[in-house]
Amino acid sequence: MAITTVPTKGNLLATKRTLSLSQTGFELLDRKRNILIREMMQLISRANEIQSKIDNVYEEAYSALQKANITLGIGVDLARTVPLDNSLKLSFRSVMGVEIPIVTIKDPQEKQEIPFGLSQTNSSLDLAFSKFQEVKYLTAELAEVENSVYRLADSIKKTQKRANALKNIMIPRFQKAVKFISDALEEKDREEFSRLKVLKSKKEREKFQKQKA
Repeated sequence: MAITTVPTKGNLLATKRTLSLSQTGFELLDRKRNILIREMMQLISRANEIQSKIDNVYEEAYSALQKANITLGIGVDLARTVPLDNSLKLSFRSVMGVEIPIVTIKDPQEKQEIPFGLSQTNSSLDLAFSKFQEVKYLTAELAEVENSVYRLADSIKKTQKRANALKNIMIPRFQKAVKFISDALEEKDREEFSRLKVLKSKKEREKFQKQKA
């Protein structure tokens, strides 16, 4: 792209300021990207751990449920006694301007009251209920983490794009503009110096000729 900036001292100062701001902007974007990447990698590690727990708990839950179905039959009526859980809440926290969800649900450590009568069930069904409750909490936690990873990845992509634009396009352009204006002003100063030197020499010759006359 051709540089069309008029080579004046005012434009040189303005271009240098813009270049400095662009370089600062790139450094901030690069720092933001690194922080977001570090946060995302931690969440990915956490997501893998939660997924592994869910798989294990699901296996235990279905195993207990199968035993309960064998001993008690398919407990459709018992299943209807389990109340609807609407305790899930959603809020957000900010990480470098990225809104990260916080999913909260009834304290998993709080003792869960079994909704069906103990006289009609056995320990296998109680265990299945307990394990599926645990799966519920883990699933809520996993949803929070995976959504956070998605949001961070999207922000990292946008931040990288802006940083690349500054690094590869804007900063080189302003550097070229600064060099162009500086070179033009230096050339102008040299021309002015040469002109003044010629004028001085001319005046000295005229003065010498008058004295000689």
